[in-house]
Amino acid sequence: MPSIAGAGGGRLFSVNGAASYCRRRLILLQRPLFSSLAGGSGSGDDATPHLPVVIVGAGPVGLVLSFLLTKFGIKCAVLEKNVEFTRHPRAHFINNRTMEIFRKLDGLAGDIERSQPPVDLWRKFLYCTSLSGSILDFDKVISPISVAHFSQHKLVGLLLKKLGGIGFQTCLPDEIGSSTRDLVLENKILMGHECSSIQLTDNGILIGASFNEAGRMQERKILCGFLLGADGARSTVRELAGIHMKGQRDLQKLVSVHFRSKDLGKYLSRERPGMLFFIFNPDAIGVLVAHDLEHGEFVLQIPFYPPQQMFEDFSTKVCEEIIVKLVGWEPSDVQVLDIKPWVMHAEVAEKYISCDNRIILVGDAAHRFPPAGGFGMNTGVQDAHNLAWKLCLLQNGVASPSILQTYESERRPVAIFNTELSVENFKAAMSIPAALGLDPTVANSVHQVINSSLGSVIPRNMQKSVLEGLFSIGRAQVSEYILNEKNPLGSLRLARLRSILDEGKSLQLQFPAEDLGFRYELGALVAEDCAETTYEAEKQKHSKRSREYIPSAKAGSRLPHMLMRALSTSNEGVFSTLDLVSGDKPEFALIIAPLKESYELARAMLKIADELKLPVKICVIWPQGSVDAKVKGSRSELAPWTNYVDVEEVPRAPVNSWWEMCQITSKSVILVRPDEHIAWRTESDRVRDADSEVRRVFSKVMSK
Repeated sequence: MPSIAGAGGGRLFSVNGAASYCRRRLILLQRPLFSSLAGGSGSGDDATPHLPVVIVGAGPVGLVLSFLLTKFGIKCAVLEKNVEFTRHPRAHFINNRTMEIFRKLDGLAGDIERSQPPVDLWRKFLYCTSLSGSILDFDKVISPISVAHFSQHKLVGLLLKKLGGIGFQTCLPDEIGSSTRDLVLENKILMGHECSSIQLTDNGILIGASFNEAGRMQERKILCGFLLGADGARSTVRELAGIHMKGQRDLQKLVSVHFRSKDLGKYLSRERPGMLFFIFNPDAIGVLVAHDLEHGEFVLQIPFYPPQQMFEDFSTKVCEEIIVKLVGWEPSDVQVLDIKPWVMHAEVAEKYISCDNRIILVGDAAHRFPPAGGFGMNTGVQDAHNLAWKLCLLQNGVASPSILQTYESERRPVAIFNTELSVENFKAAMSIPAALGLDPTVANSVHQVINSSLGSVIPRNMQKSVLEGLFSIGRAQVSEYILNEKNPLGSLRLARLRSILDEGKSLQLQFPAEDLGFRYELGALVAEDCAETTYEAEKQKHSKRSREYIPSAKAGSRLPHMLMRALSTSNEGVFSTLDLVSGDKPEFALIIAPLKESYELARAMLKIADELKLPVKICVIWPQGSVDAKVKGSRSELAPWTNYVDVEEVPRAPVNSWWEMCQITSKSVILVRPDEHIAWRTESDRVRDADSEVRRVFSKVMSK
């Protein structure tokens, strides 16, 4: 780790294939808590480019952040250490909440739905000894959009197109040059630029960005108001800021093999369509992810155990042989595209914010989960969604700098919960091989024994032979000789397997209660004074393995979805309650029923919001079948303000109204934040002084 006193430590890293020995350092100085977002010339160099925000990392989370900030009017740039975007698929499962966010990124969700593989080819996953076995389905949940199966590298491509549509450019070092004078960096993704140093100055963070130009390593200085670390699990920003991770390390080491085979894709499309294949046979063990059956694109995850097994042992030829063993026959066109090692961790950063609120971690830089359940990228995108509107209101002078602390107080508990859930789901996935006599904990114990007892006594090659010999004996447990109904042991194991599957205790891919039902307890909201609504109570409730989503209008919850229809317009189309919240600006929405006391509170809300220069819209929900003459009453009740909308419920059985679905009365008023989470709710007839109550609410939400 670099020294926080500025001494720094050496580190070897590569940019564009060239190795360079550079110092990475963080110099922490005592400075005022907050100063101009745009920064000044605190570096002592007027030629240093100034930006309100610099994002490090051009993965999905960094690109979503740059899109949201730009839409909200905040100038930013992105630094990406690689000179090109990876083609390795990586993450692929996009949950409901993330798809809801993508709906408002200029139609990104629709692009994903049109581009993803046909749903019937990926709605299942299988446990098998070769590519055959039991099938498990997952169902839709209450949301305007369903989950998606879309590889990360393809998602990055779509995000880049969306960013191009709002003026972003992707630039290589030789397209920018080494001079910083008159250099305009806003709306640019700087490829081949690695954040190599950060320094806190009077006016923000001074970044040193290393890049390779014409074979020579150089450093570009950039001054920014905020540095957002979205640079992944091995975050440089986190390292430079001296932020530690807490949790479980090295749960499993794996090799990820990206390959194509149209033969295999056609076979699976015809015989056993699915997304995930857990394959256990006497010759090999692995998890096959079918990223696109139509085009034959796959990733195979293989566990390995160093130092007896080394990453270097997994050559293209060896990986092709393992693929054939797992498939059970030899496809004619296997093409290995990429082989990468990775380590499974379950960790969350000890803090998300550092250096006087100037450095903020987002996505995998702040949390590392096992992939079971697909929480990693989804949690990161939701981090970005939570942070963007707060940065915008801070820049606009509406919110206090301490609003950034609510990002950590809201998102870190979610990450901790998702970490625990991912570990639980990983263990559930491993219950299948354990039931078949292939307990992964035994394999790990054997590996530890060999390391501790033989590691210093016999050569590595001999250790490898011993380890693989023992694993071969273990894999024999799934041979046809043992695993059949006529063998008493095999029959017992198969019965245990059926029990796990029938009871739903194996791997799950969808978590409606956690995906849509998570709730912030403390943060940019007015917390409710109910002991049973605390985060710990929610956590205990979810630990009972009930994955049913129950709509809730409690403060901190995501706004429940129901279809609505706009009134007093010629448009007969329906839309979601989530669409009452704008995706183009950080606007709050106050949802009311057409009641006298609620209109009074709405008028106070509009008046105070106007004073604070805070965008607010009133949304009046009318019962289905409301008469147009009554609906026009909103105009007189809310005059002189016009930023309101009248909508009509389109309920779906068994509920009769949106209020009933949320388990509240129509006397309730609900203030919804720009990220579609509820900031405050009350009943309008309980408010004695509307102006004072509204001021109190905004003061709390804006951290003033």
